[in-house]
Amino acid sequence: MKKAFPVYDICSLADHQHSDLLISRFAPYLQKHQNLSLPHKHTFYHVVLFTEGAGNHSIDFTGFAVKPYQIYFMAPGQVHRWNFEGPVDGYIINFSAEFFQSFLLRPDYLESLPFFSGNVDDEVINLKPEIHQQVVALFEQLITESQQTGRMGMDLIRTLMLQLFILVARQSAHSSQNTAPTYNYTLLQSFRKLTDKNFATLRLPKDYAALLYITPNHLNALCNDMLGIPAGEVIRNRVILEAKRLLVNLDLNITEIAGKLNFADNSYFTKFFKKYTGLTPEDFRKNPIAQ
Repeated sequence: MKKAFPVYDICSLADHQHSDLLISRFAPYLQKHQNLSLPHKHTFYHVVLFTEGAGNHSIDFTGFAVKPYQIYFMAPGQVHRWNFEGPVDGYIINFSAEFFQSFLLRPDYLESLPFFSGNVDDEVINLKPEIHQQVVALFEQLITESQQTGRMGMDLIRTLMLQLFILVARQSAHSSQNTAPTYNYTLLQSFRKLTDKNFATLRLPKDYAALLYITPNHLNALCNDMLGIPAGEVIRNRVILEAKRLLVNLDLNITEIAGKLNFADNSYFTKFFKKYTGLTPEDFRKNPIAQ
């Protein structure tokens, strides 16, 4: 029998059936959910701060070494796994978009933060020593408030989360994206959002340029300037990422995956995947963790 690929919601990871929020120290959370060492997806936003530990973890098949005072952020739908060495501790927050957005006038606020941009390299941050104490203090307050039942407790939790996000985002204030002109950064984010929604059906830069009301040359120049790759490669990378996410789901065969990605047939999908990854889909499926 094929093993189904796990997709977790907050309720499935919490002792109580709260659909919007889970806050915990990391060690007891890990003890309860040791199966999370296998590749899995979340339906929620996921934030972890390591205060001690070693090993590695991966987000969308990009690996990172675990370090104390490393914080990472994940958006819904990304594929994730852990492989720790020895004791690990820290803090974890799982929350739905609705939980956080209900507090703000700007529904796109989360997406405007550098670590929720969709770029995996921006999602894992080694905190500077000067903010270690502040970040830990905010997590401790979040733990305390999550155990209270008093009036307006959830609003205080949202406020503490907002402080945490802004504090960490300030550390990234000198990244290339944040120093770029506001118009170009907004345009790039719009392109990424459109790619996320349409990668299975729109494969050419000119299609996205039309949706953005700019020329294909402008879109290519923007991507080359801000990402170091042309627009066509951004689109291909998104198709390949989705193919990898689907391939770790053993309930789907290669033909079904090719169909979901709008390839004409299995053979065309296999040639495309091998051209840009160096592996056939079957070879990747045998050992996705190593990729």
